[in-house]
Formats: sequence, structure tokens, C-alpha cells
Amino acid sequence: MAIESSCDETACAIVKGGREVIANVVASQIKIHEEFGGVIPEIAAREHLEAINVVIDETFKQAGVTGKDVTAFASTVGPGLVGCLLVGMNAAKTLALAYDKPFIGVNHLNAHLAANFIDTNLEPPFIALLVSGGHTQIIKVSSFSEMEIIGETIDDAVGEAFDKIARVIGLGYPGGPKMDKLAQEGKSNIDLPKVHVEGLDFSFSGLKTAIINLHHKTPDINKADLAASFEKDVAEILLENTKKAVNETNINKIALAGGVSANSYIRKAFKELEEKENIEIYYPELKLCTDNAAMIASAGYYNYLKGNFSDLKLNAVPNLKL
Repeated sequence: MAIESSCDETACAIVKGGREVIANVVASQIKIHEEFGGVIPEIAAREHLEAINVVIDETFKQAGVTGKDVTAFASTVGPGLVGCLLVGMNAAKTLALAYDKPFIGVNHLNAHLAANFIDTNLEPPFIALLVSGGHTQIIKVSSFSEMEIIGETIDDAVGEAFDKIARVIGLGYPGGPKMDKLAQEGKSNIDLPKVHVEGLDFSFSGLKTAIINLHHKTPDINKADLAASFEKDVAEILLENTKKAVNETNINKIALAGGVSANSYIRKAFKELEEKENIEIYYPELKLCTDNAAMIASAGYYNYLKGNFSDLKLNAVPNLKL
């Protein structure tokens, strides 16, 4: 059983064998933070406190089990907002203590990769493309516990660029889903500059700035075309570097992960790659792309198998790395 509370979703899930979801409950705060144009950490933490017990009770109810039936309790330890993380961690620790079961602190980034294990037969090694609001990374996954970042953004993460552009063109928060929806109405007919960084690293700051400047200079520009052009270029950049990683490592399996992996342009681009070349593409169900506890439980399961239990004194690590 796992709890996720790193940002603006209070989530709890029970997963069997790392791959079968028994129950998965998510209470979203998007409507609350929408009026502020982004997540307010203090408000998010208070909302987690309000929702946590309800979400846990609902998870037990859906699964038809009690705490005695659970093998171990896990929660996100980081990265994330410290006040939010502490709510989920303390709840999971309390359950572990009450039922005398192991507690497992899970790296949120590792969990996004683990979302690809749910309802699939994916096994390492594979190349993971992690794209979210705070991260854009190419990761070589050699085993369930051995992972190496081989490429990452040197400036803005993809999700960060989406949010900033959405704010400027008046779409508001959350930027990614709103940009993707708008792009479906437009055509990718606007030429934008692409920055090519040496190796497998990315740079999205220039592309983001070009979009913002173009909107400022031409306020009446077709926003749908602008969104479509941006998404097309982002998808091409991500695809190009991930293909290079496949060629360099001779690993012909790619797993997409993170909230931005729900983007329709990106999913389409990688699906077309799978159809053209001998490369297997995996991506989680849409509901498992954004923050959820099922992915935390899956990652927790593989930690459990290796005996990677956490001390109940473990603290939140807001800036935790992969």
C-alpha cells in the first residue's frame, strides 16, 4: 500500500506483485490552485491533511482488505513540496507502525518509471524518457535498482516550458493539458528555432522564449497554431535524442514516464517510431502518467524485494535526485 502527496494530488493505492492494481484513489487539488495560476505549497499541504484519511479509507474499501493484509506501506519521500511530502510520509509511517509492517520511502522519479510496469511485461534493460514539470531526463535502466541519467535538460524542463507558455498566452493552470487540447485545433505551421545540444542533453529555454516573444510581438497570432507548432518541435527534439540513446546503448526498448508523457503529440511521435523501426515503446495509461500512488506502490514493491526498507525516522527530501 502506498501514499503519494508530493504536490497537488492526495493519492493512495494498493498494488499486488508490482504490476496489478487492486485499488487506486486520487483526490486532485487542481480546481483549488487553478485560480492562483499554480500550486501554493501551504494550501496544498492543508488540503492533503483534509483528504488523507478519506483517501486511505476509500482505498481499503475498494480493495476489500485491511491493514493486516498489507505486506508493506510506502510513501513518496521526495522530490516534492516538503509540507506535502510530510503528510503522506507520516500517514504511511503510522500505518506501518500500527500494523507492524515495513515502511518504504520511495523516490518519486523512480516511481514514474515504475508506472510502466503496471499491467505490462516490461523488464529492464530499457531506455526511459522522463518528462515532467521539473524534469526532462533520458535514463538508462539496467535493472530494477540500477539506473543512470545519460541525458537531461540544461535549462527548462518540458513541463515547465509548457506551463510558462500557457500562462503567457492566457490558458492558465495546468498548462500542459490545456496546451495539448488547444494544439488539437491548430496546425504546426510556424517555424521555431531548435537548440541542439551536444550529446544527449536538451535545451528548451530558447524555444520557450521564441514562442513568448512571438506572442508579444504578434498578439493576434493564432494560438492554436502556436501551441501545435511548439508541441511538434518538442516531440521531435525528445524523439531525436531518445533515438540517439537507443543507438548508443543498443537497447531497443523505450519507456515514457512523467506527466508530460500524457501529451498526445509526444505519444504519437513515439508510436510512429515503433511502427517504423524495431523499437518497443511503452507508456503508462493516461491516469498513471500524472502523480498517483499506484506507481509509488509498484516502485515500493521492487524495493521490498531487495529488502530496501526505510527507518521510521526518515525525513522528507524535497530535492531528492534519481
